Amino acid sequence: MNVVVDTNVVAYYWIPGPFNDQAVTLRVATDDWLVPRLWRSEFRNVLAGFLRGGHLGVDEAKALAVAAEAELLDFERDVDSTAVIDLVASSRLSAYDCELVALARSLGIALVTEDAAILEQFPEVAVSMEAFAE
Repeated sequence: MNVVVDTNVVAYYWIPGPFNDQAVTLRVATDDWLVPRLWRSEFRNVLAGFLRGGHLGVDEAKALAVAAEAELLDFERDVDSTAVIDLVASSRLSAYDCELVALARSLGIALVTEDAAILEQFPEVAVSMEAFAE
């Protein structure tokens, strides 16, 4: 089964932390993780936070970026701008978050996220890692 995942789920998978086990379980339980192209910039921003917080070294952050990009390269998808704008107009989410919802809807698959606002506003498509595992 394929799923769309947000950048935080990608980060939970690659960076050890409290959600790492759930992300690894999700990765094993699913086939392909599909992502909008913007995930790379968001992931770099997550890595920047860990780097500046002293939780990752420069070389480790670079290695994580390269490894994650290599794994997801064939699973990056373009997202229809009109669908994103429609979602922005009908929700309180950022355009970034609406890209995830639009991608999942266009593919007819679940969006796995831990983002409370996405889970609340789009329960028909968004599911947490814990709920997905049930």
